[in-house]
Amino acid sequence: MEHRHFALYKPDGYLSQFVTNQTKRKNKKLLGELFDFPEETMAIGRLDEPSEGLLLLTTDGQFSEYIRSSKVEKEYWVQVDGIITKESIKQLQEGVEITSESGLYTTQPCKVEPIASEPNLPSRTKRIRDERHGPTSWISITLTEGKYRQVRKMTAAVGFPTLRLVRVRIGEIKIGKMQPGDVIELPTQFY
Repeated sequence: MEHRHFALYKPDGYLSQFVTNQTKRKNKKLLGELFDFPEETMAIGRLDEPSEGLLLLTTDGQFSEYIRSSKVEKEYWVQVDGIITKESIKQLQEGVEITSESGLYTTQPCKVEPIASEPNLPSRTKRIRDERHGPTSWISITLTEGKYRQVRKMTAAVGFPTLRLVRVRIGEIKIGKMQPGDVIELPTQFY
């Protein structure tokens, strides 16, 4: 069997999965509603429900393990509450303490840069807020690790909670001009 790989712009409000085992809220939006993926397709990593952006999907478990490994960079554009300071950016670059499934964890050093002006991104289905609630700023964070809700926990740890989170790159694959819900099938040997 030849494996298949896909790039998806996950819209906000979707779970990064194909089935849900939640019994309380059964009206969750799932990836299978966006495209007719082959039966064995799995998401490589996750973006939490309010997050959006690039998500890779594959029918190849080994490929999934490689992408999730620390060899592959993941870049996020993050809108934070307030005008982030140089000191906070430096803290993020050096690593901050967050909670993880196994207790307290110090994040690995990573690339963090301010984004000078609001990036040209598609509109969200749910609005974040408007200028009346105070200023916001944008940063780019590039990680090679991926703990549960890590970026959100990192920005909160330095006093700048995340308002919007968009993954724009995984390795060499960029979101480019994709729109929420777009799916592109990638060549079999693209990596």
